[in-house]
Amino acid sequence: MSEKNRSLEPRIEEFRPAKEAQAPRSLEELSPEELARLREAGFDQEAPKEGEFLQADARVVQCRSLPEGLELLPVTEALKKYDWIGDYWWKAVPAEKDEYTKATAEDLDDGYFIRVLPGYRLVYPVTTCLYIRTPQVVQKVHNLIIVEEGAELNLITACTTHPGVRSGFHIGVSEFYVKRNGKLTFTMIHQWSEETHVRPRTGVIVEEGGTYISTYVTLHQVATIQAYPNCRLLGPGARATFGSVVIAPEGSLLDLGARVSLEAPGTRAEIISRSVSTGGESIARGHLIGQAPEIKAHLECQGLMLSDKGAIKAIPQLDAYYANVDMSHEAAVGKIAQEEIEYLMARGLSEEEATSLIVQGFLNVRIEGLPAELQKRIDRAVELARAGL
Repeated sequence: MSEKNRSLEPRIEEFRPAKEAQAPRSLEELSPEELARLREAGFDQEAPKEGEFLQADARVVQCRSLPEGLELLPVTEALKKYDWIGDYWWKAVPAEKDEYTKATAEDLDDGYFIRVLPGYRLVYPVTTCLYIRTPQVVQKVHNLIIVEEGAELNLITACTTHPGVRSGFHIGVSEFYVKRNGKLTFTMIHQWSEETHVRPRTGVIVEEGGTYISTYVTLHQVATIQAYPNCRLLGPGARATFGSVVIAPEGSLLDLGARVSLEAPGTRAEIISRSVSTGGESIARGHLIGQAPEIKAHLECQGLMLSDKGAIKAIPQLDAYYANVDMSHEAAVGKIAQEEIEYLMARGLSEEEATSLIVQGFLNVRIEGLPAELQKRIDRAVELARAGL
């Protein structure tokens, strides 16, 4: 972040520990208004799923899994159950990375542990939710996800706050491991409140022939989000795709991106960013590092300005260390062309309707490999956000 933006950095000591909050013990204690909020963020109890996990503040409210090939536990229980977790714990994300990882390592609230056993390909998603229910708390979670050899997982994580909560602080450490020929499709939907600060810290390791597909969506006002996942493609033929769909309303500062290191021959990576400023600041970062021959990588940052109050900054970076690599990037920021609006108005739309329709089309990023039902949910979220522009 710039020196100007550093002044917006939240201080952990200014928030209450989540363990002090009186969190519910079951889903039955949640109000209809709360359940509706969770559904809006992507935690839909009626949708088919292989497992579900809900943490409110520091307490795990719901944790259940259906197929034998899926292990889903609160991460604190998994740490007690399996000695071998030490081979993964704080390996993809260093505990000493920054003040937020240090705070999480010293005082963990909880998080989820997911492991898909070798060869299991789950039909429906696993849905998780990290929920801040109490005002002015800091929630520190650490998630560990392991997709074993030849396995497949579709994971949806919804992050949100209670409808009556304006201020909170979420620190989310996530470590993803995709083994040989495994596949992980990960979708994170953020729907925070106006004064919430969010600090995800993510590490991804993909082995030979593995695939990691990440889609990140945030469409509502939030104080600050700072996320920069670090992905390492370690085995030949490994692939990673990062896509983001972002709206920055006035008062929001979104500093987002991804870094992918292609460390084996034949690896592939793609980073696609779509951001709209309606008065807030959006920073789109992307860093691709070609550290092996015969790799292919592409970075694309597109921004759309709808207000003179906000800002969009695209910061692409390519590093190549071999001659026979194929790496490219493109970045563009602009406003809606007046002729596009006039074209739609000539066909019966008002100027407001035309603008909203163009924004919806701009944000409809299609990610290869994303399940159709997931894409429908994202499209619906974009449509709702467009209606509120």
